[in-house]
Formats: sequence, C-alpha cells, structure tokens
Amino acid sequence: MKAYNYSEARKRLSEVLDIAKNEEVLIKRRGGEVFSLVLKKTNQSPFDIPGITTKATTEDILAAVKESRSRP
Repeated sequence: MKAYNYSEARKRLSEVLDIAKNEEVLIKRRGGEVFSLVLKKTNQSPFDIPGITTKATTEDILAAVKESRSRP
C-alpha cells in the first residue's frame, strides 16, 4: 500500500492512478483526513457477447422475421 500527501498525489496523479490499479493508495490531507483510492471494477453485461460471422444477408433475416410474424 502506497501513501501520498495531497500535493504529491496531485502532481503525480497519473502515476498514482496507475498504482491504484494494482493496490490501495492512501492520500493524506493536511488536516489529517485520509482517503483510500482503489480501482473500481465494473461487471460486464451478460448481453455483452462477441458477434458471429454468418452468410445470412439482411434480406434473409428480414424475410425470416416477416415469415415468423405472418404465422397465426
């Protein structure tokens, strides 16, 4: 865990953020307050999937949709 005072963290913000990707970073203010900086990992959507390659054309897809909607 690394610790920086406010002024040093401000001057080296890019480096501090890079370090926070791997470990917690503490930033101390003059008044004694201490802040913790950590990377917040975001969850990916279950719908975020890679695309597929197919030989179907737009016309093929539209025809299939039209056919499925015309059935009772």
